Amino acid sequence: MSKENYQIRPFARLLTMLGEQLIKNERIALAELAKNSYDADASWVKISFLDFTADFQADDTSRIVIEDDGGGMSLEIIRDHWLRPATPVKKIGKQSDDTTPKGRKIQGEKGIGRFAMLKLGKKSVVTTRPRGGKKEFIINFDFSRFDDDFLSENGTTKELYLDQLSIEVDDRTATEITSKDITLGGHKIVRKPHGTRIEISDLKGVWNEKKVRDVFRDLTRLQSIFDKAVSVESENFDDEKNFSVYIYADEEEQPFASQYVGRLLTLLDDSSVFRIEDGAYDQKKRAFSFKLNGQPHVLSLNDPDITGIRVFREHFGKAAEELKKRQTECGSFTFGFYVFDFSAGAEPKYLLDKQDKELIKDHRIYLYRDGIRVYPYGEPEDDWLRIDQYRGTISAGQFLSNDQVVGYINISEKGNPGLKDKTNREGLIETGNPTDDFICLLQTFLAFVRAKPYAQYRMSLLDKKIVNVVKEEQVQKDFGELKNAIKDNKNAVAILDKAEKRYKAERQFLIRRAETTEDLAGVGLSVETASHDITSVMTKALEKMDGMIRVGTNRKNLDLDSLFDALATVRGMMGFIDAQLHDIQLLFRSAKQRRRDIRVRDVLDKVVKIYENSIRKAKIELEIEVIGGPLVAKTTDAVLLQLLLNLFDNAVFWLDSTDTVNKKIKIQLDGKEGLLIFSDNGPGIRAEDAEYIFEPFYSGKGEEGRGLGLYIARQLLERHDYSIELADIKAHKIMQGANFVISFVKGK
Repeated sequence: MSKENYQIRPFARLLTMLGEQLIKNERIALAELAKNSYDADASWVKISFLDFTADFQADDTSRIVIEDDGGGMSLEIIRDHWLRPATPVKKIGKQSDDTTPKGRKIQGEKGIGRFAMLKLGKKSVVTTRPRGGKKEFIINFDFSRFDDDFLSENGTTKELYLDQLSIEVDDRTATEITSKDITLGGHKIVRKPHGTRIEISDLKGVWNEKKVRDVFRDLTRLQSIFDKAVSVESENFDDEKNFSVYIYADEEEQPFASQYVGRLLTLLDDSSVFRIEDGAYDQKKRAFSFKLNGQPHVLSLNDPDITGIRVFREHFGKAAEELKKRQTECGSFTFGFYVFDFSAGAEPKYLLDKQDKELIKDHRIYLYRDGIRVYPYGEPEDDWLRIDQYRGTISAGQFLSNDQVVGYINISEKGNPGLKDKTNREGLIETGNPTDDFICLLQTFLAFVRAKPYAQYRMSLLDKKIVNVVKEEQVQKDFGELKNAIKDNKNAVAILDKAEKRYKAERQFLIRRAETTEDLAGVGLSVETASHDITSVMTKALEKMDGMIRVGTNRKNLDLDSLFDALATVRGMMGFIDAQLHDIQLLFRSAKQRRRDIRVRDVLDKVVKIYENSIRKAKIELEIEVIGGPLVAKTTDAVLLQLLLNLFDNAVFWLDSTDTVNKKIKIQLDGKEGLLIFSDNGPGIRAEDAEYIFEPFYSGKGEEGRGLGLYIARQLLERHDYSIELADIKAHKIMQGANFVISFVKGK
């Protein structure tokens, strides 16, 4: 058989197939047509819904008109480019950096505006007039005689190929697109003698008021809703830069859009707990900069507040080691976030009514590329940063809820070339380092906001007066005053005595239950700390025993010396496990009831053994200094173990998580003053964190921490009338990192 060449000849139904794949719905179709107006350097686009019913039902006469004052199209562009799908029409007249003459970044790279018209209706009339042209051109798309698949014409089945479709193009002296007075936004302006008008009829799909309102909402979000609105009637309007979208039902402008955005902006300014503005990620510096409620901050990717966050550690590797080997690949970007508190216990000035909550929840975090929105990010049902997903799979307490954060991220084609849109324009391509880095950085930053500023805000809501009521036993004093006031009424005094006894009994019961809960939580944290080494040694011991069993099966060549050496090794391992478990036993409640004078150094040595491997692996130098004689505390082994295990755990974590040079832990035991000073040269405690570190569930370790260690240590010490504080005087600050002072002098 001789070779022959055949042409690829697609059926005409390829138009509808591509349209269904590239254009998800009518909302996206209208957004694409509005983007075409933006790319044509229009200063405005007007979208009109004509001859719809009062509740926006469409009938045979209903039409959608999209009109702008952009550059329009010449006959050559229509013929050689616009009528040829997939031709990069937007590149005609573009500058070398893919910008329009006005300097706008091109949005419609894929040239799918033609498919958007087919998505909306079977008939489209495009009237366009180029700049400087005297004629306007009319392009008539009338596919109403075909079925949806282009497989029949006027009811007659036929095989219709794409190259058999013809489009009628006519020209005339400009009558539609001329210099004339028009009304936009309630103001009269002079229409420029160039631009494009698209009238779509024989509409597809089912229209209703909700769908039209959704279209209104989408088009108001085409550009960033977080910028101050500038319209053509504003004194600040510059038609060389600005682009306004107007939506009409017949001749009546719909105020819904401007009112909707205006109310949202008011809520962002007045009702958000945190306003994170002027935010930027600098890829070269590998740092975030931002203003938190007006106060400037800089947060490096090497900062412990970042490296301690689980999503960051899982993606980039432990601490910042991975980022030393490679740069982030997403590029620099800017951002802003507004965080709300929907709880009934919110600070009064942040309380929201039901209507305001619904408006806020109608928005999420938007992504804008070169000023134009990337769909569908920002939709209420969209969780592109996987925040709610992580709240369910990791911990709800470590992430802000997706619906309580409204915000934006700005990227650009030039600055973020690795962040590419999917072919169907439904978000970013989600594979590869650029997108993965981008999403991880945003997740990390939002996790930081939850772990630090938002956690501090929630803790500040705790009523300190109630805490003082408990500590100062003010209720008891009130009972005494009341008894004195009613001392002449014996029946009332008897009832009050009964109530006081019941109150005391209930209070004692609740105190015992709280102490038991704290004890058990402390035991759990400490056992977790010790169990790692126990499990590791146990695994090695089992492997050694398995080897001994294998050797023992071959009795003819049995080497007794090697067998005894192996047994001795296993005996040493089991001895280590026995010692560790013995120390853990001291943590249980039965041991906690026996208070005695204990040399603190003895317990310290036990804890050092538990952390010996961790200290060695992290290359940390440990120094213990004893001054003024032995330090003795009248307490229990369990209290000291809890305290020291927690201090070591924190110090090793932070030293191992940062690139501190010459890592060191120094412990000073001062028997004369009754003080233990525990210090390291890690990142230390931030000033803004200092008042919260002893609060329950507040942790600087991100998802790695539970925020209970220091809280439980303080509670246990206070039961013995001892104390633990951050070093606040120069004499107690041994090193530049974290410095804790523990006083074993009662009441000091």
